[in-house]
Amino acid sequence: MKITNLAFAFIASAGVSASPGSGLVRRDASLRRSLESHGDDHEVNSDCKDHEIEFVLVEGDALRSDVEDEIVEMLAHVGVKVNTRKLSKEEFNEAEQKGDFHMSFSETWGAPYDPHAYSKGWIAQDEGHFQALAGLEEPDTRTNLFDKIEDVLKEENHVRRAEKWEDIHNVVHRNAVMLPLWGSRVPTVLNSKRLTKFQPGNQQFDYPVNQLEVLPGGSNTVTIAPGAQTGLFSSVGRLDPHTYRPNEFFANNWVYEGLVSYGSYGQILPALAASWKITDQDMGQRYTFQLRPNVKFHDEEEWNCAAAKLNLDHVLAKPLRSPDWHGWYGLPMQVLSWECTGELELVITTKGKYYPFLQELSFIRPLRMLSPKAFANDADPLTSNSCHVGWGTITGDDGTTVECAGTTAISGTGPFKFTSREQKEIDEETTVDTQVVFSGNAEYWDGAPSIETLIIKRYETSEEVKDALLDGSLDLVWGSGVLPAQDLIQLDADETNDLSVFHSDDINNVILLLNSGKAPLDDINLRKTIIHAINKKTIIENELGGLFKSVDNVFPLDAPYSDVDLTPRWSYDLEKAEFLNCPSDNNNNNNKLALGLGVGLGVSSLVLLVVAMLYLTRSKKLESELHDLQLKKGAIAT
Repeated sequence: MKITNLAFAFIASAGVSASPGSGLVRRDASLRRSLESHGDDHEVNSDCKDHEIEFVLVEGDALRSDVEDEIVEMLAHVGVKVNTRKLSKEEFNEAEQKGDFHMSFSETWGAPYDPHAYSKGWIAQDEGHFQALAGLEEPDTRTNLFDKIEDVLKEENHVRRAEKWEDIHNVVHRNAVMLPLWGSRVPTVLNSKRLTKFQPGNQQFDYPVNQLEVLPGGSNTVTIAPGAQTGLFSSVGRLDPHTYRPNEFFANNWVYEGLVSYGSYGQILPALAASWKITDQDMGQRYTFQLRPNVKFHDEEEWNCAAAKLNLDHVLAKPLRSPDWHGWYGLPMQVLSWECTGELELVITTKGKYYPFLQELSFIRPLRMLSPKAFANDADPLTSNSCHVGWGTITGDDGTTVECAGTTAISGTGPFKFTSREQKEIDEETTVDTQVVFSGNAEYWDGAPSIETLIIKRYETSEEVKDALLDGSLDLVWGSGVLPAQDLIQLDADETNDLSVFHSDDINNVILLLNSGKAPLDDINLRKTIIHAINKKTIIENELGGLFKSVDNVFPLDAPYSDVDLTPRWSYDLEKAEFLNCPSDNNNNNNKLALGLGVGLGVSSLVLLVVAMLYLTRSKKLESELHDLQLKKGAIAT
């Protein structure tokens, strides 16, 4: 088949080339390279509509700060001016909760939270997603989306559950409020002359240092610079297991354990429960846990069912089962009752069949077990609840009140015991930990750690961290946001520094949150402009050292019910961005058809449509000619 000169002219104006005879249409390679480079050689289109938006960022996160610079430059090319505010973690959280932002970095929570708990968290209003979804319009309103999420978590049928999740993924995708950027891998740098037997964690802030082995001849004291929620480490917080920030996940995970833990490939593993049995009831399910014997808390208190029930009594006190407190995920609302049927037997009954129940029991907070000796006063769950004293008095829908008394000690059953901390005051409102010391739990039920003393040391900058690794005063860096990608690459390439660099598989996806609830991003076309103007490939190569892969879906594809093909792809396409936000006579003349058919098709899809139309037209003509020829042959034969 030949493509007419008119078709070639149209395709050329759209920025693609066609291969006559092959029936295939592809972007011209040279144009592709030009579009994939957003740099100084691409001038700002003077015909773009001017917009000004605010990008909020957590200060101290070196990696995301570099990425933010790239995004700001890319958006300038399509008329979007970005003002960046670097905030403390507390200020950042407040800005997101109030909707005081246009763009911010976020990320899925990874295993075992994705997709169910992360999606449920959108409803809780404690992060920016609630605000970012505010501008969704019928039929995809925020309320309708949240109803879909609540519904799927109770769906018993596996096939229908998959269909409902696919619908949820599509609602979020087509409204252009979350731009997936790259799959996040957790880096680790360790002194290979001192440490061996590295194994990656199975969650984002899961740093199983207890599995490391100190090589013979060296000190059993190990110094670590961990990746924190703030990027560079600032503080472990209160180190209580039943509340949230500023507690750090990784430190709480060293000290406290739950009934079960989350293993590789989504396995639910025994922890303080050695085994369990699930029995269907009329409505819900009955989980019977056989608790692990001969386990003690760090303060020598015995682990048994009474201790487990006490923790459940406090965390699941009725007034705390709301989105403002522990109701950000589903489990607290699904539990009907819990009781001890023996010294080491705990029974939990659910209201209905709730499929993520065991996964949610493996969360690092809030259902980790605290020693009974560490509860305040008489440990009454209503008058002396373990919730942080700063939460005050909490009243439930039924009028029941909880008085938050906090905890009195840091005592769990985990592989490390809290020993001490040194602090300094940055300003009137900020105090940081300069050093935190943990000691290995010699009586740990799963074997004593090889590390006898574990020291977290705070560094002001990534440069200081790198220097400490190289001079041997720092043994271990574990977690994201501590060292820029280029430093990781350099340290890995240097075979003389006695440092080994490891990366986990993709743990979760980093996303750019676009706040549809705040003008001018309440305009979906501007959100699409931003999405199509951002070149993920360039960002990954320039700022992430090529260590990560770009992603198209909000959730990792191997997360349950998340391997969904979403169209149209929100990929980098400067032409689309200019169609949407940079009208000009030239664009109007060359691309009127593209705009008339709808930008959602995309240039490539549009060209395929045109070629298909030409093909069908030509095919009809050939068919007609063949029919005439057959008639002639028939006439001759006659």
